[in-house]
Amino acid sequence: MSNVYPAGDDVSSDASWFDPSNSFDVPVRGEIRTGTVVTNEKNEILIDISAKSEGVIDRREVEGMTDSDRKELKVGQQVSVFVVNPEDRDGYTILSISRAEEELDWQRAEELKESKDVFEGIVTDFNKGGVLVKIGRLRGFVPASQLDSNRNDIGHGPTPEERWGNLMGKTVRCKVIEVDRDRNRLILSERYAVKEWRDSQREKLIDELKEGDTRDGRVINLADFGAFVDIGGADGLVHISELSWKRVNHPSEVVQVGEQVEVYILNVDRERQRIGLSIKRCLPDPWAQIEEEYRVGTLVEGTVTKLTKFGAFAQIKGQDHIEGLIHISELSSEHVEHPSSIVQEGDTLPMRVIRLDSEHRRLGLSLKQVASDEFEDHDWGEVSQWPDQVESADF
Repeated sequence: MSNVYPAGDDVSSDASWFDPSNSFDVPVRGEIRTGTVVTNEKNEILIDISAKSEGVIDRREVEGMTDSDRKELKVGQQVSVFVVNPEDRDGYTILSISRAEEELDWQRAEELKESKDVFEGIVTDFNKGGVLVKIGRLRGFVPASQLDSNRNDIGHGPTPEERWGNLMGKTVRCKVIEVDRDRNRLILSERYAVKEWRDSQREKLIDELKEGDTRDGRVINLADFGAFVDIGGADGLVHISELSWKRVNHPSEVVQVGEQVEVYILNVDRERQRIGLSIKRCLPDPWAQIEEEYRVGTLVEGTVTKLTKFGAFAQIKGQDHIEGLIHISELSSEHVEHPSSIVQEGDTLPMRVIRLDSEHRRLGLSLKQVASDEFEDHDWGEVSQWPDQVESADF
């Protein structure tokens, strides 16, 4: 039944009766709405957005949907849609699901930038400058300078494939550092995210660590004085003296960046947040049985490993981690200006043990006492064990 107004009433003085907002909610171009799937047929998807008529998903978008995308849009399901055109020539409201998702992703990116929160994304592609990581449907760019420098899966070849290929499909922690919708620019940083994560993990880990614990770790850096090892969110220092039971000139002789190692917790300085580690204490101590195998007077075969102005160091055959010192006064019965006049690095010679202190890990060796009369009885007792050394000693 139509509305009837009494004669003489001025309907123009109250226009609320024809205000569309009184009967339906007028959609606005660029608006994101929540609607309900009404129809999902072969060439048409209708969405109820509480307007004067149902909205229609753009035909080109429908044609580009996969079968799995279509199956997910069940009748009665609620979806977010972007208003492309409030009313086309035929009176339909044109909507887009993909643009709504993209718009929501941009909003999320802006919120992440504002909150400075860390998120996880998957590396989906790369180029010569870095890698691409997804935030929903958006692709954010992580420049090479913003990747975690401690990664051991970054290559060093001349091509992008050699540098970034190993990162494909991997999950990375990132922070949003720049959002520019107009330029379609979304810049991410793994480096900032990892630093924040490591800072929080470091405090937690330092509170949990106890001296004497052992942990698995990964070597992340080498310095002249030792190696830094990541033990799960915090890194500690393995001093060069704690890398091996043998003498080490540089950490690279024992470990390499990226190598997995077991470490012993030497000390934890919670106030300064420093962790002292040891690799050698996770290994058998070669000095533990040394006094059972050798004693003062024993003849051994040793290889000169290093010369100093006060003597020469030698490694005992069969004991890769034990070195002894041949003091300059024990190189010869004659006066010696410098050890190089008697021996050279790499020389393998018979030597005699003249001092043995396993507690302080000190071994004294002598060349000049190899043929000493003082040890003649001792040597004859070991002839069967040391035929090569006895012969070379000119008994």
